[in-house]
This record gives sequence, structure tokens and C-alpha cells, in this order.
Amino acid sequence: MREGSLEAPTRHPLGWQEPDYYNEEKVVAELGRVFDICHGCRRCVNLCTAFPHLFDLIDEGKTGELDGVDKSKFGEVVDRCYLCDTCYMTKCPYVPPHPWNVDFPHVMLRAKAVKFKKNGAPARDKLLSATDAMGKLATIPVVVQFVNAANKSKLARGAMEKVLGVHHERVLPEYAAKKFRSSATPDASFAVRDGKTTPGKVAIFATCYVNYNEPGIGHDLLKILAHNEIPSILVDKEACCGMPKLELGDLDAVAKLKEINVPRLARLAREGYAILTAIPSCTLMFKQELPLMFPDDADVKAVQEAMFDPFEYLIMRNKDGLLKTQFKQGLGKVSYHIPCHSRVQNVGQKTREMLALVPSTEVSTIERCSGHDGTWGVKTEYFAQSMKIGRPVFRQMAASDPDYISSDCPIAGRHIEQGIGASRARKEHPLALLRIAYGL
Repeated sequence: MREGSLEAPTRHPLGWQEPDYYNEEKVVAELGRVFDICHGCRRCVNLCTAFPHLFDLIDEGKTGELDGVDKSKFGEVVDRCYLCDTCYMTKCPYVPPHPWNVDFPHVMLRAKAVKFKKNGAPARDKLLSATDAMGKLATIPVVVQFVNAANKSKLARGAMEKVLGVHHERVLPEYAAKKFRSSATPDASFAVRDGKTTPGKVAIFATCYVNYNEPGIGHDLLKILAHNEIPSILVDKEACCGMPKLELGDLDAVAKLKEINVPRLARLAREGYAILTAIPSCTLMFKQELPLMFPDDADVKAVQEAMFDPFEYLIMRNKDGLLKTQFKQGLGKVSYHIPCHSRVQNVGQKTREMLALVPSTEVSTIERCSGHDGTWGVKTEYFAQSMKIGRPVFRQMAASDPDYISSDCPIAGRHIEQGIGASRARKEHPLALLRIAYGL
């Protein structure tokens, strides 16, 4: 048994503002150290394509060991990592406090940051990671109809693949004609009912995706909160959480977005609000990545402590005896997928727990990476790999002939729907399922 094996994994601050963080020679040395440990273990071979590619490079090298791999090929492994964090949280036996101190995702992040600092990023990657700018442009009246039509046109998609490197087969989300933040009507009129462990009022961080692509997710959350007489407001102003820029290695851009979001969120946290985000990656950004980037920032810490996944919050309200559980409609068979960025928050299967409270509902849970990740599975060079990673998930999601397929991550849900193909199952976000169960 390894030293510290019974202790919970811990995370060290990133130290991204220290000069050595961007020292290319030291980064390559750390990649080699971690890759050699991974080579001797290989427990993560089935998680994504980063590990199999690393092991193929080693096995096909001159020595069958890491010293037979040209260091210039290390970047091929880095590019295949989309920072899902699953290896760290579910597989690796050598994470801190183990003395080997393996943090594969954050070593990959450091390598991405060095690459970005040295070379920048392709225009495509900058465009795909500019979610706020893209959303504002694409949702302009008239423009939105053109963009949605182009995303479904074979001719336009062929051109998009050649010019931008966005795979022509990838089903893309539509943009909404009416943004969530301009159409939402939160209700703060209810009396605050604080629970034993949960704040009694909620502030909603809309997220780029809900605001520009699927505002219905946000409206469903508002309806559920109002039904349970939980006062709610919208964060008065927000920018992208920063996760797309983090995945690109553009840490300076992440810091700029933090300066827009965190002061407002910290004020709400200190006023006693629970802050909810309906996109797991955004929740994780405030719960984990920003605190590791800014470990001494009191505002970041306040936001971290006030940030909840919606179902995490609702289950805590239920344990306090403050949630309504008189449901009007069963959901039948639900195939529910837990996305990676939900799993690694270490809050348990709260969405499944909530849906299981609904009578006449059978929830089949699939706990495996779908393979899409934010923008990774959109790119021409990774589309086929994303579908390959998702194949076991597609098969398991369809196996029970469900009435609904669902994932907390709407991008993963759409990816799974595409992978399953023709099916009687209806794709719905878990918040929509709960709203349906309540009869709202």
C-alpha cells in the first residue's frame, strides 16, 4: 500500500505567476518525470486518448521505455488532454499527498500555458474559446437565423471545416433568438428560509452556454426555485467563467475574466447567497481552478465556499426539510450521464439522487467520460477520437431503451444524442426533467 493511500487527494496551488512556471526546460523535465510514472502504471489507459498515445510512443520507441521517445513528441500527448481531471480524481494512485506528487492534468495545463506563451494559439482555437464574444455576435437579430442555418448546411459546414477546422459532422448547438439574461424573471419576493447547511437565497451565474445557446435550462432552474419558494436573483453582470481559456493555456485571459466576475460574486457570497451555475465546467472553475490559481485571494475563497451545483444545492435543501417532493409526473426510464466536471467536484451523485425521488422513475447511471469536452471534440483533428471515446457511453445510454437521455453537461448530452443516433429517447437536461416531474 502506497504512503498516504488512505488520505484524500490534495491539490497544490498552480504557481502560474512564478517565473519558473514558464521555463520550457523545466516543463519538459516534469513531463518526462510524470510520463515515466504513468508508463509504469498504465491504470488510465482507458480514460482518453492522451494515455494510449503516450504508451504507443513508448512501446514503439527504440528502447520500449520513455528514454526512447523524442521529447519533441511530448506535445502530442499534451494536445490530447482536455483537462477533464478524471485521471487525478478517480484513477491515479500517486496524487498528493503521495511523495511522487503526480498531477497529470495540471502538468498538461502548464505545458499548454508554455506553448501559448511562446506561440499563441491558432485563430480557430481563439475563436472557439471566445464564448462571450461569439455569443453576443451570433445572437444579434437576423444574424442568429443565418448562423443557425449555416450550422445545418452541408455546404457551409464543408467550408467551415476547410477554413476553421471545425468538423463538418459535429452537431453544433443552436444560438437562441432571445438570451437568457434578457428574458429571465427571477423571483426574490419569497421569505428567506435558511436551512441547517444551505443558504436560503440564490444568485444565478447564467454562464455563456445557458445565456446564448440553451436559455431553457436557466428558465427551468428559475421555475424550480420559485416552486420551492427560494428567493432568486441574477448576478448583475458576468463574463465567461474562463474555462475555455484555461483549456487553451491562456492563463492571463483567465485572470482578466476573474477580475470581472469574482468581485461581484464575492459580494453576493458575503451577503449570504448561494451561487448556482447550471454548467458543471463553470461550477468547477470557481470551486477548483480559480482557487488554485489565486490561493491567497479572499474573494476567490468566498466564492468557492458559496458556489453550488444546482442539484447539490437542492439535495441539501431536501435534507434540511425545505424542498417540495410532491411530484405530479413520473419520468419512466432515464439514462443519466454524469459528466467528468461533475464527478471531480466530489459532491456525489446528487442529480441521480434528486431524480430518484420522483415516483415511477427508473434512473440508469453512466459514470464515464463522453469524450466531447468543451471545444476539443468540435475540432477536425479530434472529432473521430471524441466519438471513439464516447462509444461505450453511447452504448450504455441506449441499452435500457430509455424514455429520456440526460446529462448535467448539455454539450455532452448533445454529443451522446449524436452518438446514439435514431432513438425514441428524448434528450432533456436534468433540470428540465425535474421541472417536468413537478408539472411546471
